[in-house]
Amino acid sequence: MARPRMFDEERALDAAMRTFWEKGYESTSTQDLCEATGLGRSSIYNTFKSKHDLFERALARYIDTMTSGQLATLEDPERSGADRIRALLATIVDNETEYRSGGRSLGCLTVNTTVELAGRDARAAGMLERDTSRRLAALRAAIEQGRRDGSITSTRDAGALARFVNATIGGMRVSSQGGADRATLEAIAEVAMDALTP
Repeated sequence: MARPRMFDEERALDAAMRTFWEKGYESTSTQDLCEATGLGRSSIYNTFKSKHDLFERALARYIDTMTSGQLATLEDPERSGADRIRALLATIVDNETEYRSGGRSLGCLTVNTTVELAGRDARAAGMLERDTSRRLAALRAAIEQGRRDGSITSTRDAGALARFVNATIGGMRVSSQGGADRATLEAIAEVAMDALTP
C-alpha cells in the first residue's frame, strides 16, 4: 500500500510557481524549490518527476489563474466593450504594483517565460501560444462589442487592435520590471484607450 503524501501538493505548487516567477526557470535551482516548498528533493522528484515538469505545472496554474480573471473582465456583460478593456488595463496596473520582490515588479510569468524559454522549449511555447490565442480572442470580442455599443470607434481591424492591446499589456509588464511606477503605467493604459477611441 502506497504511503499517503504528508504535504499539500497545491500549496507546494503555488510556492514553486512564485519561485519560478521571481527567478525564472534557469535561475531556479532544486535547492530554491526545496526551500520554497519546504519539501526534500526526493519528495519534489517523486511528486513532480523533474524540475521541468514542476515548471510546466506551475506555468499552467499561473495561466489558468491569471487568464481566467482576465477573461471574466473581458466578458463582463455589465460593461461596455471599452470599459472591459479599461478594467483589464487597470487590473494590470494593480498587479504590477502589487506583485513585487525586493522592490522590483515580478512582471508576468507568461511574459517572462516567453522571453526566457519560448524560442527553445517547444512545450512551454505551445502552452504560451494557446494562452495567447485565448486572450486575443477575448480582446477581439470585447473590441467588437465596443464597436456595437459605440464605446470603441477605431476603424482598424479588430484583430489588429486586439494584438495591439495585448502587446501594450506585455510592454507595461516589462516596463514595470524596469522600474516604471503606477503613474507611468496608468499613462500607458490611457494612451492605449485613446487608440481605441480616436
